[in-house]
Amino acid sequence: MRYCINCCIHLLPNDLHRQCFRCRGPDHNNQKCPVCRGENKIPLYTDSKQMKWLAVLEVRTDHCESWNGLFCLRKGKLCSLMFGLIIMTLVMVSYILTGAKHGLLLIPSPFHYGAFASNPSLMDNESLSDMKDHYQPSKMNISYVKDYPSIKLIIDTITSKIEFITRQRPDLEELRKQEPHMFSVIPNKFLPNSKNPCWYEEYQGNTTTDPYATNSYALYSKRFRIIFDYLRKVFWNHLYHYKDKHYRLRCLPHFYIIGQPKCGTTDLYDRLRLHPDVRFSAIKEPHWWTRKRFGIIRLRDGFHDRYPVEDYLDLFDLAAHQIQSVLQSDAGKERGKRNNIIIGEASASTMWDNNAWIFFYDNSTEGEPPFLIQDFIHAFQPNAKLIIMLRDPVERLYSDYLYFASANKSAEDFHEKVAESLQLFEGCVLDYSLRACVYNNTLNNAMPVRLQVGLYVVYLLDWLTVFNKDQILVLRLEDHASNMRYTMHMVFQFLDLGPLSEKQEALITKSPASNTRRPEDRSLGPMLPTTKAILRDFYRPFNTKLAQVLFDDAFLWKRT
Repeated sequence: MRYCINCCIHLLPNDLHRQCFRCRGPDHNNQKCPVCRGENKIPLYTDSKQMKWLAVLEVRTDHCESWNGLFCLRKGKLCSLMFGLIIMTLVMVSYILTGAKHGLLLIPSPFHYGAFASNPSLMDNESLSDMKDHYQPSKMNISYVKDYPSIKLIIDTITSKIEFITRQRPDLEELRKQEPHMFSVIPNKFLPNSKNPCWYEEYQGNTTTDPYATNSYALYSKRFRIIFDYLRKVFWNHLYHYKDKHYRLRCLPHFYIIGQPKCGTTDLYDRLRLHPDVRFSAIKEPHWWTRKRFGIIRLRDGFHDRYPVEDYLDLFDLAAHQIQSVLQSDAGKERGKRNNIIIGEASASTMWDNNAWIFFYDNSTEGEPPFLIQDFIHAFQPNAKLIIMLRDPVERLYSDYLYFASANKSAEDFHEKVAESLQLFEGCVLDYSLRACVYNNTLNNAMPVRLQVGLYVVYLLDWLTVFNKDQILVLRLEDHASNMRYTMHMVFQFLDLGPLSEKQEALITKSPASNTRRPEDRSLGPMLPTTKAILRDFYRPFNTKLAQVLFDDAFLWKRT
């Protein structure tokens, strides 16, 4: 049996020349065709048995005659070539991406944002909410390896624009016009026999009425519903009945832990709530003064229905029930013991977050908020006590980044985000006051890391415009971590809390720390030394002013 070497498969004898591509054509002659006649090929003979589907290997003497003389490649070689091209492409892409990240490309990376062009006319025609349209990235490429001098120039520009100017405090009538409902609910006088600002409010419902049916905290959060289910069950038992009318006791906090985030406020809250005379809101961080009363859950999610002040007051009903029991008690001994109960609230946004003002209050001529959170708190509670926990702002920012960043966290990524945020902040202070930039919602949302939260002295000075200095206790996380017993004693003394037994004190001071860094974040290691140096330069003038205001050089954070 003879086979044509130009056929790739075993063909039947009748189909051999009809299907062989070298033996086709109108002028073809089997006798004259050298291929069909058997020349220039090495025939392969088999035995007399018929072969059915056996593959036959034939050796060609004219290797380049097929494929019209271009080239001949077996399937294996073709696959190898394609695989090599794919590998080469992946290597090139990896080089480009890595080079862009580390500033090693010959062409500058397009993923860096530069300073904003100054636009002095912006304030004449547009509000701060339109600032983002004027923020144009420059072509400067900031690399954590080579461009520290460029970043230092940005910081020098920011430092040259720093002015700590005392804000003008609004009068009470202006506040009433802005929040008439709040002023209609909260009275201007409270019960004299309670440490907390409490008062009686007439309850119009009956035994079948659900007092928390419209509470926004209960409606929008499943984890709070258990708390409100309990409050419903005991609500009627804690009403005060007088002349066929029903009254409920309403209370505001005696003290607030107002800041800052990632500075140990959760740990302080967890220890304080172990004190027998301290009661907190049903929710650790209601964020009512700063966000919920404006209908903000997350700014990027838009606005929801505003939480009325009644919803906020509901959060203190558990504490109010205990105070109500004291007020109605005839046992003088028990009254003296339980009348020392004080209520606290611990939203770490209270000190600094005034981002919502631009959406609800008229803009001022200088682009600064005309009303701040502390104005309203002081209007209702001029004797409130405030606790602030701070830490080295450089370390606070890195901790904040590790906690809130969702993906691709690294020291290099943090550095790039810091560089971008500094450029954005520089662009703002070139056109606006320091206070306008610190409270600017557009800028704060644009910055990839929250640089502004570490400008402690800016916020503190604004709180000192309405509250006396002896009403504010400022602590350092570094001191709290090294000598917890000392800092807790400072807090107890500040809040006028009575002495504790040795067992109670041990329970409070020796409990494990709360809200520590997650293991996966700890494995990322510290920030880059260059990043730390940049942030130290940025925060230095603010820390210097803070130390002067508090008369304590520990707030310079030189040794951390």
